[in-house]
Amino acid sequence: MALIVHKYGGTSMGSTERIRNVAKRVAKWARAGHQMVVVPSAMSGETNRLLGLAKELALQSSNAEHFRELDALAATGEQASSALLAIALQAEGMSSVSYAGWQVPIRTDSAFTKARIESIDDARVRADLSAGKVVIITGFQGVDSEGHITTLGRGGSDTSAVAVAAAMKAAECLIYTDVDGVYTTDPRVVPEARRLHTVSFEEMLEMASLGSKVLQIRSVEFAGKYKVPLRVLSSFTPWDIDIHEEAKSGTLITFEEDEQMEQAIVSGIAFTRDEAKISIIGVPDKPGIAFKILGAVAQANIEVDMIIQNISKGGLTDFSFTVNRNDHVRAMDLLKSQVMAELGAPEIIGDAKICKVSIVGIGMRSHVGVASRMFECLSAEGINIQMISTSEIKTSVVIDEKYLELAVRALHKAFDLEKNQA
Repeated sequence: MALIVHKYGGTSMGSTERIRNVAKRVAKWARAGHQMVVVPSAMSGETNRLLGLAKELALQSSNAEHFRELDALAATGEQASSALLAIALQAEGMSSVSYAGWQVPIRTDSAFTKARIESIDDARVRADLSAGKVVIITGFQGVDSEGHITTLGRGGSDTSAVAVAAAMKAAECLIYTDVDGVYTTDPRVVPEARRLHTVSFEEMLEMASLGSKVLQIRSVEFAGKYKVPLRVLSSFTPWDIDIHEEAKSGTLITFEEDEQMEQAIVSGIAFTRDEAKISIIGVPDKPGIAFKILGAVAQANIEVDMIIQNISKGGLTDFSFTVNRNDHVRAMDLLKSQVMAELGAPEIIGDAKICKVSIVGIGMRSHVGVASRMFECLSAEGINIQMISTSEIKTSVVIDEKYLELAVRALHKAFDLEKNQA
């Protein structure tokens, strides 16, 4: 009898009918002899609705008390969906119990709205499983050392599910979404995109960090650290599909790079529109300049992605980096007020109309010329590259946002990703 964790996203929990279908699916797995732990997200749109109400009452604040209440508010969405799922399971004749994160408890730090999990006490959950119950644990949330409810950031239910699976040494963690697996790229941009039967943990980590919305990056990091077997599959298949067929569907995220895996040079194209570039013109080219710029940005808890510094001319250089588009204005204001005068830089330029496009694949390790092939493809389409970043298994470029879909389609074709790999 295996311990299995199911995670269901907001669209899977979007109505009472969908919750009923989730309950039927979970009951099927339980009746097959598995111990079942389920981690649901809030019903689709519920978290946005709740946070929208808060915004009507008060504009965003940096006050810790404000963030504490936002977490207390946002956490209710998952509590509602968990209780509803427990009720639906009981209607199916399955003994079940739902727990909020603080009841398990799932311990986190005190970084409200973006807390990190520190530990999970699974004793209570194991006792319920031993008693034959299906256990439902709210995703997205936990409790800090002071007893305050915390949330893990948007998409945090994925992280909750993987963390629970890791703590309980589950046989597998199944992530049910509104798509049937991980694709070579977004099928809405490239209709010929192909579902991958397997993808390596490293590739999935890169894809998640580079804009793929299938899994939250922290959940993939958790899976990698604790070697949690992950499978991404659709909750919109018939609930009564044969369990053995279902267990092999979707995309398996594997830690084994064996001959059975798809060994394409490039496995997928990831992209994100949520980028903005900031360039500081004419800063002194001397030690400590990068720290003065990026240190101030880091202290404001703004994450920096790609960085480039031009060749010095006359002792001056240009320094550019990218941030999330939501942080663009705040980063610009911060640099203008705190850094520019100290550096003596005459100009700062912001560009929020850029995007990042990346090719990802473990096959890049053993093939030369992959990046140049990417650059040649973009050049042939008349697309100018503004910034470049590479790692062992990925190459990313920053380009004008208006060329995003053209670039993705061209690269997908250039690397033959529409074809099934041998």
